[in-house]
Amino acid sequence: MNRTVLSVGAVAVALAAVTGVAALTAPEEPAHSARSVGTAARKPVERSTLVCPSPSTSDVAETAYEAFTPKGGPGKKGSAALYAAERADPQDPEDPADGKDGDTSDSEESDKDKDKNKNSEKKKEKSEDGAEGGHGAEKGNGKPFLSLGSPGTPVEAETDDSEAPALTGTADGPFAPGWTVQQTTTVAAGAGRGLQGTSCSVPDTSFWFPGAGTAEGRQDYVHLTNPDSTPAVVDLELYGKEGKEKAGQGSGEGITVPPHATVPVLLSTLTSEPVTNVTLHVIARSGRVGAQIQSSDRKLGGDWLPPAADPAPGQVLPGIPEDATAVRLSVLAPGGADADLKVQLAGKSGRISPAGHESLHVKAGMVTTVDLKGLIKGESGSLVLSPAEDGDDAPDVVAAARVLRGKGSKQETAFVPATAPVQKRATAAGNTASGTTLALAAPEDGAKVRVTASPGSGGGSSKSTTVTLKAHTTKAFTPPRPADGKGGYAVTVERLSGGPVYASRTLESEQSGVPGFTVQTLPDDRSTVAVPESAQDLAVLNDDE
Repeated sequence: MNRTVLSVGAVAVALAAVTGVAALTAPEEPAHSARSVGTAARKPVERSTLVCPSPSTSDVAETAYEAFTPKGGPGKKGSAALYAAERADPQDPEDPADGKDGDTSDSEESDKDKDKNKNSEKKKEKSEDGAEGGHGAEKGNGKPFLSLGSPGTPVEAETDDSEAPALTGTADGPFAPGWTVQQTTTVAAGAGRGLQGTSCSVPDTSFWFPGAGTAEGRQDYVHLTNPDSTPAVVDLELYGKEGKEKAGQGSGEGITVPPHATVPVLLSTLTSEPVTNVTLHVIARSGRVGAQIQSSDRKLGGDWLPPAADPAPGQVLPGIPEDATAVRLSVLAPGGADADLKVQLAGKSGRISPAGHESLHVKAGMVTTVDLKGLIKGESGSLVLSPAEDGDDAPDVVAAARVLRGKGSKQETAFVPATAPVQKRATAAGNTASGTTLALAAPEDGAKVRVTASPGSGGGSSKSTTVTLKAHTTKAFTPPRPADGKGGYAVTVERLSGGPVYASRTLESEQSGVPGFTVQTLPDDRSTVAVPESAQDLAVLNDDE
């Protein structure tokens, strides 16, 4: 009898080691299988990968990075480092970034490129914590842009280089579980001026971006970055209020992203005419990429628009600031059925329905937007979208909100995409002594959460507090700071008990009267993976047996 036996435990561990990404369940929800010999145990991931997009092309921009891994990972040896990625031209299949020799017949342009490389080398700098800073790191030369010295202590680096590259890298051993990197850019003037921030992302094969736009005065670039050693091929699909948008001068199909390279694509080149509200779907046909949208507006500043949570019947958008002057919600039902949603705000005292916008009808495949005027009245909250009727067949939706603060010429933009809940733990790096707000939402049942501040990048000791969340509420507060800490620090959120918890962190920094701010949602940090305690027998028998 021919028989093949495969250990699922071994496969799960191997997958975690290779990708650092796995489907997570809540701490009290062990994974089960009809043929499982034993229950699943949660084990720390052994390897994780992150991608940070190119921060800015502005000559008046300054970018700060902070990397952090909580303590408690497996083993004693490991590392976490980010390296510079090459910039590739999406229209040039022979771009030198893919390792091939492109057309260098234009000697003048070639000399300019050489000068840029020389200038880049000169801009290397050593940050006070020992991490490599600046724009000198090159792929594969053994010189990381930013590396961690030990779990539990954040590391910082800065650059003001307008050609600062995208970054890719991996963490393994005790550095892998919960590895987090924050990228925060201050743009002093021009389109996109203000505070732009993002958490470096995990590469994947599918991303949804509600809240994007191609209107006049606005430039939205999607940054596609390939962390792997083989090319990735990506398709871009744009949806508007009438469905899929007609192609513009550029094609969103079959975009090649070379190994260890980044490709920026201007979304307005993918539409035949300007569109105020679009949803972008990024699909990797082969390989995987990191994807984020950088949105710049001549009048309203700008920020990074991270991917929204995967399509689901309900969505939660945590941490709408208490002084928001405008909130525009964008929703898409990507399947074949219309969606009817209840729209509620989980605030300090409970959930309320915004007057005139208690429900929302979303046509299948068409972007629906609504301006929630008067939604915030001096109280932070979280938008909660849920099916209007109970049932297991409610259509999936994706959602994000554009949030404005300030008035007139002093307005500033940030985005709050729907996010997944914190199953076990989430971390936000790059916090500062002032201007940091943590928002925790418990839209269903009450919950208990532990919030811990790491030591500062310049010293100090960690500090923790326990927070109790009432059902249907959002609690926004200044997180604990490290005792005697100096420099930036990380905040870790751990769900101890109760229902689902959704989290976000807001950074604020006023610039010449402009209320600069950026919001990062905090999904689970993927620090553990469910691994069966006993191997499963997945024997495959031949038909003639």
